[in-house]
Formats: sequence, C-alpha cells, structure tokens
Amino acid sequence: MAAVASRLAVARVSPDGARPGAEAGRRGRPAGFAAAAVAGRRGRRRGGAVKASPPTEEAVQMTEPLTKDDLVAYLVSGCKPKENWRIGTEHEKFGFEVDTLRPIKYDQIRDILNGLAERFDWDKIMEGSNVIGLKQGKQSISLEPGGQFELSGAPLETLHQTCAEVNSHLYQVKAVGEEMGIGFLGLGFQPKWALSDIPIMPKGRYEIMRNYMPKVGTLGLDMMFRTCTVQVNLDFSSEQDMINKFRVGLALQPIATAIFANSPFKEGKPNGFLSLRSHIWTDTDNNRAGMLPFVFDESFGFERYVDYALDVPMYFVYRNKKYIDCTGMSFRDFMQGKLPSAPGELPTLNDWENHLTTIFPEVRLKRYLEMRGADGGPWRRLCALPAFWVGLLYDEESLQSILDMTFDWTKEEREMLRRKVPVTGLKTPFRDGYVRDLAEEVLKLAKKGLERRGYKEVGFLREVDEVVRTGVTPAERLLNLYETKWQRNVDRVFEHLLY
Repeated sequence: MAAVASRLAVARVSPDGARPGAEAGRRGRPAGFAAAAVAGRRGRRRGGAVKASPPTEEAVQMTEPLTKDDLVAYLVSGCKPKENWRIGTEHEKFGFEVDTLRPIKYDQIRDILNGLAERFDWDKIMEGSNVIGLKQGKQSISLEPGGQFELSGAPLETLHQTCAEVNSHLYQVKAVGEEMGIGFLGLGFQPKWALSDIPIMPKGRYEIMRNYMPKVGTLGLDMMFRTCTVQVNLDFSSEQDMINKFRVGLALQPIATAIFANSPFKEGKPNGFLSLRSHIWTDTDNNRAGMLPFVFDESFGFERYVDYALDVPMYFVYRNKKYIDCTGMSFRDFMQGKLPSAPGELPTLNDWENHLTTIFPEVRLKRYLEMRGADGGPWRRLCALPAFWVGLLYDEESLQSILDMTFDWTKEEREMLRRKVPVTGLKTPFRDGYVRDLAEEVLKLAKKGLERRGYKEVGFLREVDEVVRTGVTPAERLLNLYETKWQRNVDRVFEHLLY
C-alpha cells in the first residue's frame, strides 16, 4: 500500500485544468470562497499563465506498471471523514452576441478570458498558443466543445458559500461580456441555432471526440455542442457510504431531471421534450452513459466500478504535449503496453484520472460522486440544485429514508423513469401515482436534511417549491410563454433567461 500511496502523491494536472469541485481528494478548507468577488478591487496584476490545461504527463516516471489495485486505491483515496466533506458545483452557460443572438466564436471567448484574467486576477490555462481556460485558487473556468462557458467551483463547506461563488462568477462574466456586447444564457439546450452554426473550440481532445461520436450514437454531437448542464460533486466517508450515495443518486436522478427540466426548444421551435438535454444522453454513447444497473448489485464497490471503467472504450492518451487518438481501445490493453496507437506505452495514474473523466453516466464516480442529471438554468436554480443533493446525501436520516423508499424499485422502473421523464417531467406516471408525488416526498426529506445541518440553508430550495407543488416544470413555463406572451418567437428566451 505504501507504493500505492507514493504513486497517489505524484503531482498531476487533470484535463482542462482543475476539474469538478476541483480535485476532491485534495480538498482542504477553502481559502476565501469569495476571493473572486474582491479580486477585481484588489489590484492590477495581470493574470499569469498556467502551463498545462491538457492532461500533463506525470512529473515522476512510473517505476513499475500500474496494477488494478492501484486503480482501486485511487478511488478509495477519496474517502474522507464527514467534517471534511465539501460541496463542488459546475455549471455551463451559452454565450451569445446580444445584437444577433448568434453563438460566440473562439476569438470572442478568448477576449472574455483575457478580460477576466486581467480584471479579476485569474491565471490563464493554455493549449499551445490558445487560452482555453482560467484558474484561480481551486476554481477553474473551462470551455466545452461549442464554447459553452463552464465554472468548476471550488470545494466549499456551505451552500451560502456555493451560491456566493456562483454570484461572483456571473458578476465577473457579465461585467466583461457586456462591454463586448455578449450575454450569457441559462438553458439546457441551444434554443435557436443549428449544429452547423456552432463554432468549434480549438481543443485537441474535442477533435478526437467529434470524430468518434457519430460512430457510437446519433446524438453525441448535439451533446457536445448544444447542451449545458449544472452538476453537483459530493464526498463520501467509506466504501459503504459511497455505495449508498451512488444508489440514491442514480434512483433520484430522473427526479432531479424533472424538477430542473429546462430545454424545451430546438432550432426556434418546441422540440417535444421538457429536457432534450437529458434525452440526448440516451443515444450519445451507451458504452459510457446511462443508469449503471450494476451499482445496485450486492457485489458493488470500488473494485466493480474499476472493472466497469476498464471496459469503457478509451478516447485518448496525452504524450509529449499531443493527444493520441485511442478511440475504441481498451485501458486493459494499455496496462499491458499493448495500445495499438501507442505501443509500449504504459499508463500513469494521470492517464487513469483522465480516462475517468471520459465516462458519462447519470452519476459518476471519481474521488467524489458527481450528480449529472440537471439542465442548465438561471442563477437561483444553480443554488437550488446543490441544496437538493446536499439535503439528501449529507444527512444520514434523509439518505436512509431515500434508501428505504427506493429499495424495491426495479431496474426496469429506474430505466423507465430515465427515458420518460425527459418527455413528461413531473407528470410521468410511477406505480400508483406520478413523479410529482415522489418529488414532493424527496423535497421534504431534502429540507429536513438541510435543517439538521444547521447552516440555515433551507431557503435555497424555495426556487423549486412551486415547481414541485404545481407539477409544472421550468420547461413547461417556458413553453407557455412561447405560446402566449412571446407569440411563438423563441428569441424572447434570450432576454428571459439572460444572466
């Protein structure tokens, strides 16, 4: 185990800079969550540059091949005592030209990133000569394939800190964007423009994905270029705690999808879904997405997830500042030095970390758990989603109540919810009631969980109270506006959901 520990200590940078609630395994107390808010008033230092955003190679060469035990130990190293649990949020948004509503191109995004670095003290993340992201403390800003602008927040202790971080970020982005005639939209799917209208970001890994996606599903390019999500990253204390949270997260992900459904338009018209973003994942790449039924097997644990991840086809290996296309190849072969694209190369823990970021189930395990089922939305909802999951997963009573409530749900029922909720939302029938009935029960448990935490955080759930009480999702409210006040003009959504 000592050898494993020393490997885990090897310095790494993951792809696209620090990721989700960045690096949960190294989470300590956040150094001033509101630093970003004051950065603009703090000084005139221009943002520096962080060398690598792409996955860097290990700082220390591996002295012996990685074993499966090393891969398991990497996940186990995420376990931490309750007092060290943190909350990480990630949210994406669409940038657009205020005058034309067109998606912003890379040169406009580059100017925004440079403006944020200069004015608010962020460090630039470069890929070759292109700035492709920013970093400040444990927060990072990255670009999705179609230029969707993503904040990966710092790991924070309370929802008050999380919401302050969101506000600070939106304030900064707005301050720089407004001067350039650029706005940002909180929605789960691009409402107006076709795939051919979306610019492509100059990032090596995305080129590999873009070429591969059409081979494994019909909607992968839509996922890459036309969707925005918000997700929450949470810790666990032990293997059993991880299992419990993983199961609850998967069972309730469709409930979260329904409550936060916010992607009803495509190319200027209603698209037939309340969450088209969620539906898109059902035919993106089913080798790496979905509801992971094996998580509910008695044998499930860290090792079983490693077995699953080893069988998910690879995307790339990063060597000598270049992405090597390894699409469809096996990490198991990589561990034996038998990758056709990189013969003789052996993986480092950094390669494993990168590989785990290319798996896209509804709940994803790294050294923390990611809840991935919600559409992008306006800022109050960006604060409500972490409140929902923290109230359920960080309180033992609420967690146990949900485990009891979902214990006899079958694989078929979970899959039915996954497929039908994107269409019918809270009105989806379930057993002798509707998803809205489940949502009411779950929301009560989330509130009780937050109350027991003792940080006065229950108010963050107010934003979704009316949604659950009425059974009318945000998407249905938008569709109603479209048919009435907006006179079937989808352009009005850019004004309505402008940050």
